[in-house]
Amino acid sequence: MVPIVCVVGASNVGKTTFLEKLIPALTRRGYLVGTVKHDVHGFDMDREGKDTWRHARAGAQTIAISSPERVASIRTVPHELPLEDVVARYFWDEDLVLAEGFKRSIFPKIEVFRSAIEPQPLCSSADNLIALVTDAPVEADVPRFGFDDVEGVAHFLESRYLKDRKRPRVLVQLDGKKLPMKDFVQDFIAGGLLGMVSQLRGWKRPKQLRVTITLGVDV
Repeated sequence: MVPIVCVVGASNVGKTTFLEKLIPALTRRGYLVGTVKHDVHGFDMDREGKDTWRHARAGAQTIAISSPERVASIRTVPHELPLEDVVARYFWDEDLVLAEGFKRSIFPKIEVFRSAIEPQPLCSSADNLIALVTDAPVEADVPRFGFDDVEGVAHFLESRYLKDRKRPRVLVQLDGKKLPMKDFVQDFIAGGLLGMVSQLRGWKRPKQLRVTITLGVDV
């Protein structure tokens, strides 16, 4: 599974500002970074009157919008998906996912802390806190970084989660969720599929091969 690290902290502490600096620090090192923003109040990406808003109002379950450079989709769900499900369904190529919020999740957390906003950090190592970003002289049993030490945090994440991680060759999804596989299983699937497909008329070795299998309900 793609490593997930949550950036947490009190409201208005500067989580988004810190992420704006951390993401390019990681991408400069050659990593693909994805982000998830937690919104406990719900959200609406469509502006009233826009075509996609009208599609949703008409009852569309999923709305997608596509352009030459970007594609986005909005899906109605019956309940909030766990963070791991969001990552498994929508983040296929990334090396790391940084989630803003999700302080109650089980995932590793970096807390951004300012003593002017909160008297004490919200998390501890018992909450899977792995680092603290602050200029306040607070005691912590995890590594502590200053607000300007973005490269230090990037190096910390690289050493802990990214340095020896291989990008998967094969993506298999079960009902939209990515299935983790060991290297030898990926090699077996890739070799078998390429061997069979290469015998078909019109075969030309591609950079990427995508196969979708729809199973009947009695399988």
